[in-house]
Amino acid sequence: MSEPIIEWLNQQQDNMLALLKDLVDIDSNSFDKAGVDRVGARLVSFLDQHEIPHETIPLEVYGDAIRAVVSGGDGNQPILLCGHRDTVFQTGEVEKRPFSTADGKAFGPGVADMKPGLVINAFILAAFHKFGGHPNPLVGLFTGDEEIGSPASKDVITAEAEKARLAFNSEPSRPNGNIVTQRKGGIFCRCDITGVAAHSGGFFEDGRSAIEELARKVQALHALTDLERGITINVGLVGGGQSVNTVAADANCAIDIRYRDHPDREHILSRVSAICETTTVDGTSSSLQIKGEFYPLNPSERSAELFDIYRQIAAQDGVEVAGDHSGGCADSGFIAAAGTPVICGVGPVGGNYHRPDEWMEIDSLAERARFIARTILKLANQPTSSGL
Repeated sequence: MSEPIIEWLNQQQDNMLALLKDLVDIDSNSFDKAGVDRVGARLVSFLDQHEIPHETIPLEVYGDAIRAVVSGGDGNQPILLCGHRDTVFQTGEVEKRPFSTADGKAFGPGVADMKPGLVINAFILAAFHKFGGHPNPLVGLFTGDEEIGSPASKDVITAEAEKARLAFNSEPSRPNGNIVTQRKGGIFCRCDITGVAAHSGGFFEDGRSAIEELARKVQALHALTDLERGITINVGLVGGGQSVNTVAADANCAIDIRYRDHPDREHILSRVSAICETTTVDGTSSSLQIKGEFYPLNPSERSAELFDIYRQIAAQDGVEVAGDHSGGCADSGFIAAAGTPVICGVGPVGGNYHRPDEWMEIDSLAERARFIARTILKLANQPTSSGL
């Protein structure tokens, strides 16, 4: 069974690239539910073409979740393949720079993060379905809101992870070809400040500036960054005010918090909360809301074992793969928090994520699909009682 699966995947590079083009050429910003669901519809078309059973889990605000299953042995835990369909790029980006290729690389919105991961997951499901499955069912989960913290998909991912034997999250492999075995946790927050409006010339003294309060908070928040401890605070968006000649009655900012270890979460969140909920400009008030959150991904004994198998598989093809620590967050943190061994960044090789010059190495499509498939095949002969 193993060789037909691998041989078939090796022959699918052009088909993988064609599907990737279709996906990249659909705008799918996290807040564009219609666009994210159009990407989902294209994947459903692929699943239907290969007669892979699937279901759509409807979500009201963000992109629906799609769950595909390749059946396996009765009672065995599934192997989970995860990926997200949304990107950070605004609707209209595809028209400005559609999918293109040059010098062995592909370009376009989401061409690395992470539409090629969706492609290889879909083709891995198709390969196992075509050639008889696996002792463990394979579950492909295609979600739609990861770039904003998976507010709607988190519970769906966690529920699947709790049932799974292990998981692969097909975020892009690093530009050097390494995968990701450790990630920071992240909290995305919004601080809102209310002041008192007044004419800035005639009645300045009657005003209470929300923008002044915001400026003080930004300085205090950035001062919390502790690079040695792995804690960073970034105020990435600010807003407020009515006009240049009005004392601002409102202001707001979006805050990105990153940390390495779970005990640091309460430590840093409490300090951010204290700054955001305490005012220093008399007559203003403020509040903090958590808008999205990722958990950290830290290696466990079983995830380290999974990575070691993957590393050995890659080495058979002459590819040396190490496990990197990424400051970026991903859905793999939810999987790890459920107690399920997971490795991340196992998608095709790419770089410059979230940038106009984002790229993906074309030859890595079939290569990284093959590495995952061979790892899954090796696990067929490894009883779960041994650890994995």
